[in-house]
Amino acid sequence: MDISIQKSKLKNHQSVQITGSKSESNRLLLLKALYPQINIENVSNSDDSVLMQKALVSKESLIDIHHAGTAMRFLTAYFSIQDGREVTITGSKRMKERPIKILVDALKTLGADIEYLENDGFPPLKIIGKKLITNKVTLEANVSSQYISALLLIASKLENGLELTLAGNITSVPYIKMTLSLLDSIGIETDFRGNIITVNPLSTSIKEKNLVVESDWSSASYFYSSVALSDVGTEITIGSYKEESLQGDSVLASIYKSFGVTTVYKNQAITLLKTDFIDSKSIIELDLKNAPDIAQTIAVTAFGLGIECYMVGLHTLKIKETDRLVALKIELEKLGANVSITDATLHLKSSDKIISDVEIATYNDHRMAMAFAPLGLKTDIKIKNADVVSKSYPQFWEDFTAIGFSLK
Repeated sequence: MDISIQKSKLKNHQSVQITGSKSESNRLLLLKALYPQINIENVSNSDDSVLMQKALVSKESLIDIHHAGTAMRFLTAYFSIQDGREVTITGSKRMKERPIKILVDALKTLGADIEYLENDGFPPLKIIGKKLITNKVTLEANVSSQYISALLLIASKLENGLELTLAGNITSVPYIKMTLSLLDSIGIETDFRGNIITVNPLSTSIKEKNLVVESDWSSASYFYSSVALSDVGTEITIGSYKEESLQGDSVLASIYKSFGVTTVYKNQAITLLKTDFIDSKSIIELDLKNAPDIAQTIAVTAFGLGIECYMVGLHTLKIKETDRLVALKIELEKLGANVSITDATLHLKSSDKIISDVEIATYNDHRMAMAFAPLGLKTDIKIKNADVVSKSYPQFWEDFTAIGFSLK
């Protein structure tokens, strides 16, 4: 499905309810599979979380998680400790190109039985579950936090717990802390000092617990972008959010001050208010190593406002649903942008023109579709394969229509 957006204007004072965080949901779904005493509310309705739930209750020997990268990492660890069960886990063509060797090597160090069925270092994997006795492993600290979280989520079920050493400078710290906070919330003892994370084996049973998933901050980014690209005085309220969030992408509230957007917290919701006009001579400089998923949205916002933007800490974007740095460069340049990239940085130069009626390719990447949609406030634009948004935010286009976007 392709969607054309005719140049639109936001309706003011609209409210939108966003589904639960995909990151929190997938972590809690795995923990619930290990500890059924946990009850979860406001679970994400994203494709990734739906696939995660199905895989965790499946009795089949073949598990296909399609494009769901988080599910691939977390389930690889989960099935490694299902004693005596043999599973093959596979995914889409792109998933078979996304590396998993770092996690597999770590699990093998702990004693796991995992075999590559096609290319070394990549899915699909054959896993024979067993009890893991070894409790010490080292990972490079700058790897995807999903590898680290996958190990932490199963750690309390290992006979001797886990001592995980992170070598070098740690990236994506908020996602690691999110995992540890969720473990702590159900009574699992953890410790994170310096570069060593310890998770103790569970000595007592988990008590019944109700946990409510906060709404997804990554999804909120598209509303921040829309308000930033609108007139001073525009406001939108989205829920349900809290000021003290586990999600690294909650840094949006701080970042978008530079785009003239103020965030007001009230009654478990946030109101985004465009308070300031932004001079096109502004330069936005950001280190997004702790929140790389919002890089696409920020780049498009800066382009829409005609301001210069320089972002670092983007090395993990090359192994996402697509190489997001390359994809951003290609699609922004179609619109008239001047973009340069390296393996970990993106530099967008200021520009006062936007080419109209451009078709944006989405590369099977939900964030490409959603990040470019707010440009419909500046020009006519077409989003190819727009239904890819279901990976993380199935009702995205309905919500964008509700706040004033004219879609066809």
